[in-house]
Amino acid sequence: MGTDIKVVSQLREQTGAGIGDCKSALEEANGDTDKAIEILRKKGAIKAVKKSDRTTSEGVIAIAKQDNKVAIVGLACETDFVARTDDFVNTVDEFAKKLLTVSGDEFKTWAEGKIKNELIVKIGENIQLVSSEIIEGEVIGTYLHSNKKIVAAVVLSGGTEQLATDLSMQVAAMSPQYLKPEDVPSEVIDKEKEIYQDQLKTEGKPEEVWEKIIPGKINKFYKEVCLLKQVFIKDDKKSVEEFVKEQGEDIEVVKFARHQI
Repeated sequence: MGTDIKVVSQLREQTGAGIGDCKSALEEANGDTDKAIEILRKKGAIKAVKKSDRTTSEGVIAIAKQDNKVAIVGLACETDFVARTDDFVNTVDEFAKKLLTVSGDEFKTWAEGKIKNELIVKIGENIQLVSSEIIEGEVIGTYLHSNKKIVAAVVLSGGTEQLATDLSMQVAAMSPQYLKPEDVPSEVIDKEKEIYQDQLKTEGKPEEVWEKIIPGKINKFYKEVCLLKQVFIKDDKKSVEEFVKEQGEDIEVVKFARHQI
C-alpha cells in the first residue's frame, strides 16, 4: 500500500521538509508520523521539530479568579461563528466561575451533564470540555490572548502579580514545556543526544568532536523548552531567569500552566 498523500502533506507542513523526504521517512517508519519526524531530524532534513499550535477545533477559554485561586476552563465547538457569540463566551465564563466553587471531579461531572443535556441541544453543535484546571499559589498572574484561545498562568513565591502576569505572557507566546533544565526527563535528553549524533554524522563531523558540540546543542534545547532559560520577550538581552532575579533574589517561579484551543 502506498503512503497516503494527505499524511505526507501534513508531515511536510509540520516539519518544513521536502515532499520526497517526508514520503521516504513515512515509508521507513511504516506510517508512524512521530517516528518519521525523528528520522527526518536524524537525516538533517529539518533542524528541529516545529511544534504546530493549530487545531481544527474552535472554541473559547476563560479564567476566573478568587483570592489566590484561578480557574481555567476551555470549551471547544465546531465553528468560529459559534465561538464568537456573546452567548457562548458568557457560557464559558460561567463554567470557569463554577470551577472555583467545586472540586475538579465534581466540576467535570457537572460540566459534561450541562454540555450533553443543554448546550449541544441549544447550540446545535458538538461541544467538548477541553480544559479545566485550578491553580493556587501565593502570587498568581494570568494572561488571556485577545482571541480567547490561549491562556497562561504563572505562580510565584514572592514578587508581584505584575511580574507573574509578564511571565504569563512569556508562557503564552513561547510555549515552554518545562520550568527548568532539571525538570526535563533524562529519556528526553538521551533522545536529543541521539538525534544530534546522527545529525553530526550526516554532516560529516568527525566523531572525536561530537562531545564538544553536543553540550552546546543541549543548552540551546534548554533555551527553547525551559521557561527560565528562554529569552525574555520584553528584553531579548536577558533570560527569564535573569529578569526574575533582578526583581528580587527571594522570588521563585513555582509553576506555570498553558492551555490552547
